[in-house]
Amino acid sequence: MTKPKIWLSSPHMGGEELKFVQEAFDTNWIAPAGPHIGRFEEELGNYVGVSHVAALSSGTAAIHLALVVLGVSRGDEVICSSFTFAGSCNPIVYVGAKPVFVDSERETWNMDPQLLEEAIRDRKRETGKYPKAIIIVHLYGMPAKMNAILDVAKRYDIYVIEDAAEALGSSIDGKKVGSFGDIGILSFNGNKIITTSGGGAFLSTNRQWVDQAKFLSTQARDTAPYYEHSQIGYNYRLSNVSAAIGLGQLKILDEHISKRRENFQRYVESLAKNSEVSFLYEPSGHFSNRWLTTILFDEAFRREKARLRLESENIESRPLWKPMHLQPVYAGVLYYGKGVAQDLFDRGLCLPSGSNLLVDDLHRISELIHNV
Repeated sequence: MTKPKIWLSSPHMGGEELKFVQEAFDTNWIAPAGPHIGRFEEELGNYVGVSHVAALSSGTAAIHLALVVLGVSRGDEVICSSFTFAGSCNPIVYVGAKPVFVDSERETWNMDPQLLEEAIRDRKRETGKYPKAIIIVHLYGMPAKMNAILDVAKRYDIYVIEDAAEALGSSIDGKKVGSFGDIGILSFNGNKIITTSGGGAFLSTNRQWVDQAKFLSTQARDTAPYYEHSQIGYNYRLSNVSAAIGLGQLKILDEHISKRRENFQRYVESLAKNSEVSFLYEPSGHFSNRWLTTILFDEAFRREKARLRLESENIESRPLWKPMHLQPVYAGVLYYGKGVAQDLFDRGLCLPSGSNLLVDDLHRISELIHNV
């Protein structure tokens, strides 16, 4: 008999989502527009600490609009973390710009500030101009070294797009990620810490940028009694029904974070005696939402052995992100690094971490890993 599936990070409803969705149905706000969108944006902004928010169809859409709003176009270069999901960097290509990938540092697994500065200086020498923007990712919920990264960006007057898709609720010295950069982005995909089934957000203290993102996300329709367009727009706005789900999810966000942090601690305790695995801990001042608990094996073959053992038990796990500079689609793209991201990919594994993960299942997962 097949054992029940244990997912890496499955959606987890709290109960009030249906109430808000029912409100949307009762008032017939089923189309993209509606009052729940504005309310969701307001509550999300209050939570993150950013004054202006545009709710969109995905985090990738938010990054795309961020690049458009900042004027990134063909011929420009954009620096991006190499160790990330493709959604972080694909929008660079959408606008005709060139990605430049930068390696990770080992303390947070995020972009290395020293390599970032090296890349900026080198691109200036090679091209005569600085990259137009930096896309920094907070990987698996762990905040990047934002103070150092922002210092570098300020020194060369480069925009920072803060990809907090995996890190809603994480913070540095009490300041929520998504509020550090010129523009922050979030994701509410089905596997994220809260979900709207699919969705994302564009956040900034610059109201003009957020208003422009909203305008572009609704096909850039000019003010007129008929459909008139003076620039290219996109169909990127979040629907009112999805926003209603998001309102319910926001009410249990902190509970989800607490549960995922408990998962992390239980994995640490369960695998404490296993000298073949190690964990990523929080640097001083950093608070991670622990979206996914990740482990590193001392050797790559053990990682794959553990993954296959879990798979045989119908348990989903996944290697850490394959670095973008190693992806076939980005073959030959500029990369500044020392092999850290590749090493993490070779030896790292993401473990089931959902806020609805049963403690007994967590201990069974740990036991399977321990006995590999």
